Amino acid sequence: MPMAPPPDLANLSLADVARLVAEKRLPPVEQWNPSHCGNSDMRIARDGTWFHMGSPIGRQEMVRLFATILRRESDGGYVLVTPVEKLDIEVEDAPFVAVEMKAEGEGRDAALAFRLNTGELITADADHALRFEQGEDGPRPYLHVRGGLEALVARSVYYDIAERALSGDDDPPGVWSNGAFFALEPDA
Repeated sequence: MPMAPPPDLANLSLADVARLVAEKRLPPVEQWNPSHCGNSDMRIARDGTWFHMGSPIGRQEMVRLFATILRRESDGGYVLVTPVEKLDIEVEDAPFVAVEMKAEGEGRDAALAFRLNTGELITADADHALRFEQGEDGPRPYLHVRGGLEALVARSVYYDIAERALSGDDDPPGVWSNGAFFALEPDA
């Protein structure tokens, strides 16, 4: 059965996003503990492109499927896991990229929803925190997705976050989403 295409964030209200997030059913990868089988010969580049044996995976449906069985291990490594096998996968930075943001409300009443490069929707809140690091090329914002997996926030989306933060009255500058505050200051 083919996977449905990802929804268009621009045409959804945040209530629609919340409903879709609540309806998503991901495999219980945290419950699967098969033996390690080796390397998958797969890599996720910093820009979110998935590769197999050095070639980009062109079918987005395959990328979305693989993303559902991705897990972060306690040692910081990444694996693709099923009930019967576990394969290493190389991740250059973060396994996902937040490519679009939709905001509703202002200040403490704001809610921010993000669409990932895989089509998955994430609403920032206490369980899906935004954090900021200082990188060689400037601030590097990340959004917690699930189970230690993060999305690098695309530069254009970061600029939208920064504009919201700098137009507010918070000290230090930051953004609110679903009752949680995220300071723009990089993690120490």
